[in-house]
Amino acid sequence: MLQGIDVSAYQSTTYGTDGLSFVFIKATEGRSYVNPRLSAQTKHGRDAGLVVGFYHFLWPGNITAQAEYFVSHAPERAGDVLAVDWETTGEGTHASNSDKDHFIRQVKELRPHNRVVLYTNRNFWLNIDTTSYAGDGLWIADYVAAGHPRIKAKWRFHQYSDDPHDKDVANFTSRTELRRWATL
Repeated sequence: MLQGIDVSAYQSTTYGTDGLSFVFIKATEGRSYVNPRLSAQTKHGRDAGLVVGFYHFLWPGNITAQAEYFVSHAPERAGDVLAVDWETTGEGTHASNSDKDHFIRQVKELRPHNRVVLYTNRNFWLNIDTTSYAGDGLWIADYVAAGHPRIKAKWRFHQYSDDPHDKDVANFTSRTELRRWATL
């Protein structure tokens, strides 16, 4: 199991990388937000030799426009992993299951040379998701022992803590295996 983290504008551009194999960086949200630290956080992860991924926080509506916005701002490099963050918004709403599926398919069409995964929490996966469509893999948030999310579905990434920052593991035996999977 590989160790990693996910970061957003709330974290430093020089986040700790010791012992890590990957990082997911928040790129965009909706159709108007771009992480102001995106470039510096990306450079820091690449300089540390990490497998880099980017995620978009999905809002309800205008799904094609959100997918286009995301791929226009997320750096484009073979071997990077792209993700959609599907959960409750700050306004207490969420994109529909159909919206989530459409977004993943749209990003896969726009970036056919990148893996696209679904990030969601255990509640959404068990109670809101109706299709179990996660693109190329599931990144599940469930704050229990690393690598033991309380779901039956096959997962690729597991966020197991947010204290003091979001900590993740990847279900791969080596960074080389993760890189091979990420590179289509």
